[in-house]
Amino acid sequence: MLTNSGQPPVASRLDTLTENTSIMKITKSIRSVALTGAAVLLMAGGLSAANITYNTNGASTGFNGTSNLTLSSVSGAAATLVFTPNANSVASTPTNVNYGSFKLTCSTCTNSPGTSSTFANFTFNLMISDITDGATGIFAGTGTGDTIFKDNSAINITWSPLTLGPGLAGSSNSGSFGNTIFGITSPTGIVAPDSGTTPGVTSVQGNVSSTTTPEPATFALIGSGLIAVALARRKKSLLQ
Repeated sequence: MLTNSGQPPVASRLDTLTENTSIMKITKSIRSVALTGAAVLLMAGGLSAANITYNTNGASTGFNGTSNLTLSSVSGAAATLVFTPNANSVASTPTNVNYGSFKLTCSTCTNSPGTSSTFANFTFNLMISDITDGATGIFAGTGTGDTIFKDNSAINITWSPLTLGPGLAGSSNSGSFGNTIFGITSPTGIVAPDSGTTPGVTSVQGNVSSTTTPEPATFALIGSGLIAVALARRKKSLLQ
């Protein structure tokens, strides 16, 4: 309905102005919720990085179910396989890590097919002590025996399990790993006595990561934002 001047009645114009004002308020509320939600998500994402202190020199680290870090050959020239564990190390997660190293030594071995040394099959337990979370776990290694030369080695250590961490059955000897996950690269191939920049040294490679689950309040905030968007769309459609 128009007045004599061709304009809508004052009441109609006021209603329209009120509706437009309501839409603007709803829009501002949606933007506020969205910005707050984005900030919270960024903060939650930032929590995924963590500094984890750990070591591999626990009492359960060693060959054949003992704490002995040296394995001797069983025949041929005298040779040893020695493990050097890590003392307390700090990992800024997520990151690749070195859990320690094996060194294969045979001072009287010669290049193949000369003087050799033979190792029997063996086992090796690598104990991970998560100092930050107060937990321990073991990577159990199975080693293949082999006849080695100065320039040749086919000894391999296969690890199980491949990960230690929360929710992984049997992965924790004591305590809880919280959000921390330790992984190991398998197998570890032991290099020949004269191989590498530091001859005969093989590092045990792995990785450490930390997972975080968003707080319930974060999900609630996201849900509130989605509800606000839905209500705004419905309100707008009713006003059209």
